[in-house]
Amino acid sequence: MRAAPTILHLDMDAFFAAAEQAAKPSLRGKPVVVGGLGPRGVVATASYEARRFGVHSAMPMGQARRLAPNAAYLVPRFAFYRSISEQVMRLLGGLSPLVEPLSLDEAFVDLEAGGVAGDTASARAVGERLRADILATTGLTGSVGLAGSKMLAKIASEEAKPDGLVLMEPGTERAHLGPKSVRILPGVGPATGEHLRRAGMTTVSDLAEAGEDELVRLLGRAHGTSLYRMAQGYDDRPVVAERDAKSVSVEDTFAVDLHDRVRIRSEVERLAERCVGRLRASGHSGRTIVLKVRRFDFSTLTRSETLRGPTDALGVVREAAGRLLDSVDTTGGVRLLGVGVSGLADYTQEDLFAQEAEVRAGEDVEAESVPAEAVVAEPAGPAERSWVPGHDVRHAVYGAGWVQGSGLGRVTVRFEEPGSAPGRVRTFAVDDPELEAGEAVPLVRGAVPGAGLPGGGAASSAAAGRGGAGLPGGGAVPSPAADRGGAPGLAAGPGSHPHHP
Repeated sequence: MRAAPTILHLDMDAFFAAAEQAAKPSLRGKPVVVGGLGPRGVVATASYEARRFGVHSAMPMGQARRLAPNAAYLVPRFAFYRSISEQVMRLLGGLSPLVEPLSLDEAFVDLEAGGVAGDTASARAVGERLRADILATTGLTGSVGLAGSKMLAKIASEEAKPDGLVLMEPGTERAHLGPKSVRILPGVGPATGEHLRRAGMTTVSDLAEAGEDELVRLLGRAHGTSLYRMAQGYDDRPVVAERDAKSVSVEDTFAVDLHDRVRIRSEVERLAERCVGRLRASGHSGRTIVLKVRRFDFSTLTRSETLRGPTDALGVVREAAGRLLDSVDTTGGVRLLGVGVSGLADYTQEDLFAQEAEVRAGEDVEAESVPAEAVVAEPAGPAERSWVPGHDVRHAVYGAGWVQGSGLGRVTVRFEEPGSAPGRVRTFAVDDPELEAGEAVPLVRGAVPGAGLPGGGAASSAAAGRGGAGLPGGGAVPSPAADRGGAPGLAAGPGSHPHHP
C-alpha cells in the first residue's frame, strides 16, 4: 500500500454508446443501446439515458427492447472503438511506462513510475489534466479514480461516474469502505453476496468485524483470507504493463439451433481457423485444444485434448477439435460452439510438424467423404448487400451517413457527421449503386494527442518507444474487440463479454 494516491484508474463513460452518440448528432441526449441485435443478442453498453429505463450491460436484447422500445439499437463498430481507445492509451502512455489495460476503455496507470506525481496534490492535478486531454482528443468523457492501490483506485473511479474524479486519501480506506455494500469488493458477486447476507454481513465493515477466521469458515481459506484483506483496504498488486495471455479462444452463438452434423463440423473447422489466426497474431502456440458446446437445453459441455507439445498449425488444431466434437452428442441441437487453445508458449515443438503432415495427407480423402447433398451451392447472382444498423455509409451525392434501418429491399440512412447538426433521413434501394460502405469519421478533427501532457505531445512517441506496450492489441495484451470477433455479431461473437459502465 502506498503513502500517496499515485495509482490511477481510468474508465471511459458508457464507452461504446457514448462514442455512437458523439458520432451521430441526432442521438445525443437520447437512449442508445449497443449490442447484438439478433434474437439471442445481449447488451454490450447502454447510454445513461437508456439506463434510466433499467437497461444495463449483459441484459438480453429482447428484454432491453421491452424496457426501452424507443431507444436506438445499434450493432457495435469495434474498429471505430479501437481507434478511439488507441488515442486514450497513448495519453496514458505519456504519463507512465506502467500502463495496464483491462479493456478498450479501462486501464490502471502507475503515476509514481512515470515521475509525474508523488503526493495528493500532484496526483489530483494529473488526473484532472488527463480528463481534459481525453475530452479534447476524443470528444468523450472518462472517470478517474486515484488511490494507493489498484482495488481502491477502481472503486474510486466507479464513484466518480460519470465524468468525474474521486481521490481516496491513503489512511482513510477503512472509513471510506466501511459503510459500502460487500458487492463493491472484487470477487463478491450475487452468489457470494447472498451467502454473506444470510450470515448477517451486508457491508464491508461487517466483514472486517467478523474477522478472518469467520470468513475462512464461510468461504474457504483462499477466498476468505483474500476478502478479509480487501475489507481492510489492503491490496498490494502492482500495475503490470504487459500481461501474458493464458488462452486464445473464439465462440459463436447461433440465431437458430444447429442440427445438421455436417454443418456443425464445418462451423467447428471455421472456428479453429479463426482461433489459429489469433494464436499466430499473438506470437504464441499452445498445447491444449478445447472445444465448447452449448446445447439446445443450455447445458454446456467442454472437451479438451493435450498434444505432445505446443503448436500453431491449423491442421493440427482443426483435427483435434474434430475429434473432440465426435465425443459430444449434438442430437437435440447446438446453440453455441467455441474452439480455444490454452497452455500457451512462444515456440512450436518440431515433432508436431510430422503430425500436421499426417493431417494434411488425409484431408483430401476426408473432403471426398462429405455427402454431395451437404454442399451448399453459392447463389448464381451477386449477393444482396447487407446494411447493418449504426454502421457507416457514404453516398455519392449526400456524403457520409449511417444506417438507421433496412428491410424489404430498402435501406434508410441518416446523413450527419460528428460536429454537424442532426441530419436528414433518406431511403434508398439496397442495391443503389451510389451507396457504399463508408469509413468512420473522427470524432475530433485536428486534435493533437498528448498536447497537454508533460513534455507536450510525448504520449504517442512514449507508447511507440515501448513497442506498443499498453496499447490494445499491442504486445501480449489481448484486445477485447478482437475477442468479440467483429461488428455484426456481438451476440454471436467469440467470448461475448458484456461491457460494463
